[in-house]
Amino acid sequence: MDGPNFLIVPGDPQSHVILHVPHSSRVIPVDVRAKILLDDEQLRQELDEMTDSLTDSLATESANRANRKPWLFVNSLSRLVIDPERFPDERESMNEVGMGAVYTKTSAGEVLRLPSPTEEEALLKSYFHPYAAALSHLVGERLHANGVVTIVDVHSYRPIAHPNGINHNQQRPALCIGTDQFHTPEKLITGLKQAFQGIGSIVENEPYGGTYVPLDYYEKDSAVSSVMAEIRADTFLNPNLSINEGFEKVVSALSQFVDQI
Repeated sequence: MDGPNFLIVPGDPQSHVILHVPHSSRVIPVDVRAKILLDDEQLRQELDEMTDSLTDSLATESANRANRKPWLFVNSLSRLVIDPERFPDERESMNEVGMGAVYTKTSAGEVLRLPSPTEEEALLKSYFHPYAAALSHLVGERLHANGVVTIVDVHSYRPIAHPNGINHNQQRPALCIGTDQFHTPEKLITGLKQAFQGIGSIVENEPYGGTYVPLDYYEKDSAVSSVMAEIRADTFLNPNLSINEGFEKVVSALSQFVDQI
């Protein structure tokens, strides 16, 4: 099953786990590319910096190895089109650096696209809202089938902070666990720590905090739980973005965590 910018891979009907992969794609539609001011080489470099490369492969391999296959919800377009993990309004802290739901700045703080309320609304209508609605619908289906839902938000991040960020001078562990006070029970935090203990250092909410929950359920339904796994890219990728020997360890850790859930 898929939509304009998402792919849903069904899991076991009895699974209440959804692996959400929002930032793994490099695909940008032609009409959206036309409004991006970077040349092709600059865009390639920006995609190298901003894409959570091969996190879709991590999630897919982990799902296939789990005793009970979880469901996958994968963003099929680049976050440079829209970022589905941002609030689409003034609640989003990344708005201050031009990296809200629709980015106007690059990872280095340069102009990505000219600010345009009309174009931003068009992108939100075409991509952000259908994505959010589809993921919310999947959560509702799993909730109806099993009574509870657990979202595992799968990300990676660079060993060195981007210049245009709001989290400088923070720790950059092998695994950053993102949590939400309402939606992240302690057992999810403990489970991630246990599963990833062989990968390296683990820190909560640093350098990235929070975790994705569809706004239809956000701070409304405690049966929907969520935790973010921000895996430092060099634990499984080489500098040229090919996989290294750590890829197998990360896949094993993530599938172990799914089994614990």
